[in-house]
Amino acid sequence: MPEPDRPTPATVHLHRPVPDRAQLDAASRVFALLSDPTRLHLLWLLSENEADVSHLAQASGAARPAVSQHLAKLRLANLVRSRKEGRRVVYSLRDGHLRNLVLEALSHAEHKVTGDPWHS
Repeated sequence: MPEPDRPTPATVHLHRPVPDRAQLDAASRVFALLSDPTRLHLLWLLSENEADVSHLAQASGAARPAVSQHLAKLRLANLVRSRKEGRRVVYSLRDGHLRNLVLEALSHAEHKVTGDPWHS
């Protein structure tokens, strides 16, 4: 008997095709990039608003060179984009899917850390 707060397999696949190997590999690479706490923090900050390296370093407490390296990895993976604004480079999330993924991961972590009840 399925747990009451978990969807049954029929519900999970009702409107979504089974992912192929390429999709699973691509998703795994995204999760690997999200596994670093500093990178996750930077993505959360970018989910709120676009920002430059100075702002991201100050807001995250990470050193500027570390922030730049993390952003380079995220840009190479096409998770963030950058644009020049005068002498500054401004970063933003590439799409809403990543924003939702980051926010859901952090919401899940909040429930785990605080012990708040799970919801579906």
